Amino acid sequence: MKKRIGVLTSGGDAPGMNAAVRSVTRTALAKGFEVIGILKGYNGLLNREFVQLDVRMVSDIIQRGGTMIYTARCPEFKEWENIEKAKQICEEKNMSGIVVIGGDGSFRGAADLSKAGIPCVGIPGTIDNDIQCSEYTIGYDTALNTVMELVDKLRDTSRSHERCSVVEVMGRHAGHIALNAGIACGATAVLVPEVEHDMAKMIQRIKEVRADGKKHIIIVVAEGVGGTEDIAKTIHEETGIEARATILGHVQRGGSPTVRDRVLASEMGYYAVELLEQGIGNRVVGRKDGKVYDVDIQEALSMKKPFDERLYKILNDINF
Repeated sequence: MKKRIGVLTSGGDAPGMNAAVRSVTRTALAKGFEVIGILKGYNGLLNREFVQLDVRMVSDIIQRGGTMIYTARCPEFKEWENIEKAKQICEEKNMSGIVVIGGDGSFRGAADLSKAGIPCVGIPGTIDNDIQCSEYTIGYDTALNTVMELVDKLRDTSRSHERCSVVEVMGRHAGHIALNAGIACGATAVLVPEVEHDMAKMIQRIKEVRADGKKHIIIVVAEGVGGTEDIAKTIHEETGIEARATILGHVQRGGSPTVRDRVLASEMGYYAVELLEQGIGNRVVGRKDGKVYDVDIQEALSMKKPFDERLYKILNDINF
């Protein structure tokens, strides 16, 4: 029986996941492996939901958002008895390893399964860009461009009505999307989980830019800060400027991936299969200093991506 490699996507979807699945599949096939697509993440592994992937099945997906093999969260995979069950299923299917595309929660499952004896390699696929071992994660660039495009459209109506638009973007624990989108869109202020915000100071800044002749104002808020509606209400009460809250939500996860995300996904998928070909597991693939490399999963999970204080200062110095 031919050796097989499994591939799954887990957690929140990200544009470029399909490109990664395509790369893993075609690389593995070229190296003589069969490829098993595990549907719906770890849930599909425990429930034996599989599809055999071939060259034609992964054709015409590189440009598509989402994930063709579906994704889901699986709290049950935190229990060791389910890890053992997954190991048994992998052995029954003759899988010599699994490529796991997702975020840090997905990597914890990959680490446990590697510990149980099934080599797993993680590929960072998350729009939050909060995996420290990689300068960029698959989906981040596309999400940023989506936010930029939507805020640019919102600015048109904000200018027409001389409003303040308070825009909530994704980032429950990390403000990378908010900060970079805020700079790209010329936001007057950006609120992120990493920096305690001073409401009074922000109100004063809004008053100053309005007095200086600015007719429309954009405030970007990371979802981890919370209270977007209340922030808009406070701005209206304190400044007299009409303020509207807009929550972009899951639209940020969708759309055709950018060139950067397609190329990154293709590189990482290729590298992940090379590791499994050598029998190497318990690793996360990352990108650092322009090169793809790998790091121990536990080490990757222990890292915390620092907030870019200099970029935050640049935003406050040039956006007014």
